[in-house]
Amino acid sequence: METKLSSEYWQNRYLNAQTGWDLGAVSPPLKAYASQLSSQKLKILIPGAGNAYEAEYLHQQGFTEVYVADFAEAPLLTLKQRLPDFPAAHLLYQNFFEIQDTFDLILEQTFFCALNPELRPAYAKKCAELLKPGGKLVGLLFDTTFEKPGPPFGGSAAEYRAYFEPYFHFRTFAPAYNSVKPRAGHELFMILERKAI
Repeated sequence: METKLSSEYWQNRYLNAQTGWDLGAVSPPLKAYASQLSSQKLKILIPGAGNAYEAEYLHQQGFTEVYVADFAEAPLLTLKQRLPDFPAAHLLYQNFFEIQDTFDLILEQTFFCALNPELRPAYAKKCAELLKPGGKLVGLLFDTTFEKPGPPFGGSAAEYRAYFEPYFHFRTFAPAYNSVKPRAGHELFMILERKAI
């Protein structure tokens, strides 16, 4: 599994346009959330960002502290081509679990479901470590099981709660009401606030 989901694996997926998860635009639930953020100075991380339409949207709205991380270099280069003025230092070509920084907000969009499910407890812990006190983890999780072997990997709300409860207060954790049509009824929208450590 680890070999299959290596940096090279994901790089090849992008180079060969095998990106069926890619919506080609910012997802409606995250766009709606981002549009109501009051401060453009929030330090935001989008892990496993892929083509990073959320980062593009935030950048165009004047957010200056948006960071995107990906295991594959190809989507980061694509983002830089789309947005030449996006700060190069904010393009993190590295393993999410090796990031050493703190953020006000982490936006989750398809990264969690692409990880080996064995890494889910470590993902929850790492998100908490990366967030400042009171920081939030906001995003979408698949609330479904998939017929084909992953990625993507599905799961349930009850399973996900077990990963996040040690580290986060649940502010919102419910079916997304504004998913794109193919994902309607199969996504959970979450707003989780980091507990005091």
